[in-house]
Amino acid sequence: MNPISRNEHYSYSIYADAANADRFDESHFGGPIGELIVAEQERVLKQFLGDLRDLTVLDVGTGTGRAALAIAGWGAKVTGVDASIEMLRVAQKHAEDAGLKIAFLPGDAHSLDFSDQSFDDSVSLRMLMHTPDWRRCLAELCRVTRGRVVFDYPPLVSAGSLHVVIRRIARWAGRNVEAYHLIRTSAVRSVLAESGFQIAKIHRQFVLPIALHKLVGSRNFTRQVEKLLEAAGLQRLIGSPVTILAQRFVSGSTGEKAS
Repeated sequence: MNPISRNEHYSYSIYADAANADRFDESHFGGPIGELIVAEQERVLKQFLGDLRDLTVLDVGTGTGRAALAIAGWGAKVTGVDASIEMLRVAQKHAEDAGLKIAFLPGDAHSLDFSDQSFDDSVSLRMLMHTPDWRRCLAELCRVTRGRVVFDYPPLVSAGSLHVVIRRIARWAGRNVEAYHLIRTSAVRSVLAESGFQIAKIHRQFVLPIALHKLVGSRNFTRQVEKLLEAAGLQRLIGSPVTILAQRFVSGSTGEKAS
């Protein structure tokens, strides 16, 4: 496959901007709903991965280091990789402020500069949806991992799909927005199988679009409404984003479970 050009895709240009990197955390994870999203991400990571003390963990598309910081705080030896030097600058500052030792390195998720099965576990949050070739990135995650891979994505079947359509129209009209793509879970299973992995656990988050929850801006509203929709069985069907725990295939495995 031809190398991915950084001049041809927004995922490189937007995050390479210093001003965007400086305000990334506040714009994406600030406010009551942003804080709720971060707390839920960390809860699911901890539930999926358990005791990480002394394990090596790779965080691909680390951005400002959100997941890397949490994982390092749980005792893992963490390496964070991102294509944006500016995002890595912010991540390094966060690590220093937290007193955590994390190796932040520049790199492209489509072609990771690590040998096969270099890490015990790998993590990638909010990245596949923005990459030019998510299949290639997921295969790379699996290649460099000998144990488990945790990643997430917006599924094709979800209420958030309308939001994606709106963002694509806005980008087509010339607005500088992240026109991310939706991913089929069946396609995810296929890429994992080709890489020798299988789904062990699945977690689905919001039924209503995150943009709507941010617009309302009430943590209580989000919790109560999503609890009702979960009770109605909608979260299991159309919850988004989907977070996956995948592990190397072991003969006799019982297969995937919902968390």
